[in-house]
Amino acid sequence: MTSRNRRFILMVSLLVFSVVRVCNAEGPALVQNQYETSCPKAEELVRNITWRQLKARPVLAAKLLRLHFHDCFIRGCDGSILLDAVDNVTKAEKDALAHTTLQGYDEIDEIKTEIEKLCPAVVSCADILALAARDSVSFLPYLDYDSIPPFKPLWPVLTGRKDGNISLASEVTGANIPSSFSNFTTLHNLFASKGLDDDDLVALSGAHTIGVARCSLFSNRLYNFTENSDVDPSLNATYAEFLKVQCPPNNRATTVEFDPNSSSTFDSNYFNILLQNKGLMQSDAALLTDKNAEKKVEKLQKSKDFFKAFADSMKKMGNIGAGSAGEIRKQCRLVNPQ
Repeated sequence: MTSRNRRFILMVSLLVFSVVRVCNAEGPALVQNQYETSCPKAEELVRNITWRQLKARPVLAAKLLRLHFHDCFIRGCDGSILLDAVDNVTKAEKDALAHTTLQGYDEIDEIKTEIEKLCPAVVSCADILALAARDSVSFLPYLDYDSIPPFKPLWPVLTGRKDGNISLASEVTGANIPSSFSNFTTLHNLFASKGLDDDDLVALSGAHTIGVARCSLFSNRLYNFTENSDVDPSLNATYAEFLKVQCPPNNRATTVEFDPNSSSTFDSNYFNILLQNKGLMQSDAALLTDKNAEKKVEKLQKSKDFFKAFADSMKKMGNIGAGSAGEIRKQCRLVNPQ
């Protein structure tokens, strides 16, 4: 064998070895019904507990959806948002200033506790969060039911995620989490860095059809916006006056509905009000500053189009970091003992 042939074989061997290492590091892809054999009742249990929680606290839908979003955008959908800080020095993701208003941790803990009784060390916290976020939104139209209604999920949740064991507040930055003050370019770049496009950006912004926001996230649009204008000129003038009543100067904690008169219903009305220049935050209004994004906003006024687009984008978002190395935590707030 010539030295040239030996070098060629060595190069091929190294390449194959590298590919194998990469494949093993990425792990298996997410699949439908991951727990069908290992824990057949897992998804049903998540669904039933989530419905019961939502009946008692309807606002939970928006909170679980937001918690899932923030989890996926930091390290991928690995449940790292659920971890508590391990010491008094290094803060966890949930301790970051941008995350102080996140809620839903106790509800995920309750589901995890029941899952562990049924199937110990099988179902990841990351999967529980993804399923609970979907289920809570899907059940919103059925809160008047006395018993659990037939389940009609708004989007498919593939499962098989592992739980990450790193959670750092220092990673909760503008490079990972969109700000309420972001312009379109910033949003576009951030979503692109997560493998999401502008269609996903617009569709996922539709999550603001439910929930509320604190005055501190948008009051800059009402007072001293620029040297020439106290109010953001892109904001509907009548709506701006309404918001001023809700949010007097220096009032940071009061909350206002994202979607006036429709914040408890998951529908396409967010896109209707957006085109009336009633988007609550600058990041909402920013969608109208790009022609293609504005066209998408106009299209998603139709409920059928919105539900399909949102489902597609949630599935893509849920795949961020899919198959990453990790573990199945026994408790969602703590990594497993070594």
